[in-house]
Amino acid sequence: MRVILITGLSGSGKSIALRVLEDDGYFCIDNLPVRFLQEVIGHLNDQGAERVAVAIDSRGGHELAELPSLVHGLARFGHDVKVLFLDARNDTLVQRYSETRRRHPMSLANESPTVPTLTESIDRERELLAELEGLGLSIDTSDLQPNVLRTWVRDVVGSERAALTLLFESFAYKTGVPLDADLVFDVRCLPNPFYVPQLRPLNGLDQPVASYLDGIAAVQQMVGDITRFLENWLPHYILENRSYLTIAVGCTGGQHRSVYCVERLAATFRDREQVLVRHRGVAMRAQAAAAHR
Repeated sequence: MRVILITGLSGSGKSIALRVLEDDGYFCIDNLPVRFLQEVIGHLNDQGAERVAVAIDSRGGHELAELPSLVHGLARFGHDVKVLFLDARNDTLVQRYSETRRRHPMSLANESPTVPTLTESIDRERELLAELEGLGLSIDTSDLQPNVLRTWVRDVVGSERAALTLLFESFAYKTGVPLDADLVFDVRCLPNPFYVPQLRPLNGLDQPVASYLDGIAAVQQMVGDITRFLENWLPHYILENRSYLTIAVGCTGGQHRSVYCVERLAATFRDREQVLVRHRGVAMRAQAAAAHR
């Protein structure tokens, strides 16, 4: 089993590293006490887990001294173990804590009647973790933006990003733009099958409507323009480590043009990324029809 242990100073980005591995399919555990590490890994191995990431921080106290021997023990059992130690300069950590206004774990765990300052807490934690710094790869996150850190973690671990999920959804402008939309395209300028009597009761999922819109040059140009826009900009969204991207296409009633365009776009991108399709207007109309029966 592949086991990634993430440790280091509080505020250095351990949560970011753990979340990116979780997005990539790792079973993730945060703040696991050191004494339970071997037992938990053994249990997950028996359950068939293949990739596990565990964050261990200074709250483990004096148990942290046992971590090197536990890592070597896991390796002897045949697990592929990799340790990431995240570090940052004191001034950077102070700034991050000032921005988040959170208390440092060392101040919470302090046994002295006098509460230590933030700088004293950081220094105490640095002393406590000193033995672990050479246990694996150390990454200084002081000047790294979160997205850069995510990319570095993936590179170090050798993890491939999870496929971006593209959600294409059609909607009716008369009911409002969906709140979950990242990109919105308005196709109300296209010819409307609603005004063709035999097509009015149908929707863009029906072949007569699709055949009608297939024959209109402006419709094909619109679908082509949206496709090229997405092809050009999807790589940039992927670099931002997005897991989901919702592309909403709207027309007046959400029945014909937007549904057709969404279906065509979904078919184009289905072989590149994970694709989901949702037709809001069609679903609402079907719901209303069922309620009147």
